[in-house]
Amino acid sequence: MKFYNRHNELVLLESNLKRSVENACFQAIIGRRRVGKTSLLIESVKGKKYLYLFVSRKNENLLCQQFQKDAEQMLGLRIFGTVSSFRNLFEQLLLFAAKEHFTLIIDEFQEFENVNPSIFSDIQNLWDQYKAQAKINLIVCGSVYSLMTKIFEHNKEPLFGRLTSKMIVQPFKVNVIKEILRDYNPDFEPEDLLCLYMVSGGVAKYIELLMDAGAVTKDQMLDMIARSDSPFLGEGKDILITEFGKEYGTYFSILQLIASGKNTQSEIDSIIEKNTGSYLNNLEEHYSLIVRNKPMFSKPNSRKSRWSLKDHYLSFWFRFIYPHQSLIEIGRLDLLREFVSKGYEQYSGLILEQYFREKISLEERVTEIGNFWDSKGQNEIDIVALNHLDKTATLAEVKRNPKKIDLRILEQKSKALQKELALFQVRFLGLSMEDM
Repeated sequence: MKFYNRHNELVLLESNLKRSVENACFQAIIGRRRVGKTSLLIESVKGKKYLYLFVSRKNENLLCQQFQKDAEQMLGLRIFGTVSSFRNLFEQLLLFAAKEHFTLIIDEFQEFENVNPSIFSDIQNLWDQYKAQAKINLIVCGSVYSLMTKIFEHNKEPLFGRLTSKMIVQPFKVNVIKEILRDYNPDFEPEDLLCLYMVSGGVAKYIELLMDAGAVTKDQMLDMIARSDSPFLGEGKDILITEFGKEYGTYFSILQLIASGKNTQSEIDSIIEKNTGSYLNNLEEHYSLIVRNKPMFSKPNSRKSRWSLKDHYLSFWFRFIYPHQSLIEIGRLDLLREFVSKGYEQYSGLILEQYFREKISLEERVTEIGNFWDSKGQNEIDIVALNHLDKTATLAEVKRNPKKIDLRILEQKSKALQKELALFQVRFLGLSMEDM
């Protein structure tokens, strides 16, 4: 798959690259696995001198031997003798940068924690010692959000305060997903676009896997996901066990409940039979996997919050794949495919709401967007989009089938917001699959 989008990210990376010719730059690039961080970084240094190092879980000595070979091949830097520690290698690279400008990319940077945790202190010590004279663009890249945040943002960690720039790489937005699907299936149906958005969540690698396999329609995509050799079946577990460690069982149970529609803490507590407040806070703040949704215009301390997963692929995985692990184990993927088909319409209707929130945010002058429900959990409005500058508001009802949209009911519900919208010019909108 060709390189798509990322214009803003490339502009920022180019700006830091130019800056690093005069003053050493230390950047962190963070994003979930498969989102396209490495492709973005390699694209940003095309035609430039750079060294790319991938940190795998090896003995430090073996890892540095590989790095030494990479440095000679990509930079022409000959280090005599065998380098057995990353400290020695990093010092040689900084000395080289004092003479010649280059970009150093260290991928899966958080894995140094498993190789040798003291490497972080070594980097801090050497960076402070050499950064004044080094002409280096140092970019460290990581996919374990909790560890990368800890390394750079906890004030007791050696690399705290050392970054000159930090970027979080997000999945593709709906306009890019549509562009990619159009390239592979010019005659796509709205259902195909919704399914791609639902199962990939805009994650570059997932889209690439589907498109390259010719899975460009809804049925082809769902068929591929439910195949015995599908990379999508185990991906959720592969991503999250690294994050959660020994407590993954409780976290998985909570995420499964949220994905199934049990989205308030009271519902989750009653099923798990313990207070899950600390787990939910960790999932939101430490792991950045869930988001607390509050009705528009609610007070900051409102308890009317509902939880949802931020990642569409993981939401799909916990909704359909994780609960049916036994079917995968006994090889009855035909039945798994049936479960997906059975729940598809209802679930995709919820995802359609998120699709339109994102679409409106991209295409219209919006300063705040969300949804609304009252204190009784009634008068639900799918989309409330505000423009505080122009004092305009859009209230929208979202249905898969346009025939089920009734704007009179939406106008009736809006009376619950009569006071809050008094100063806004309000328009009412019905959105369906036809409007994608």
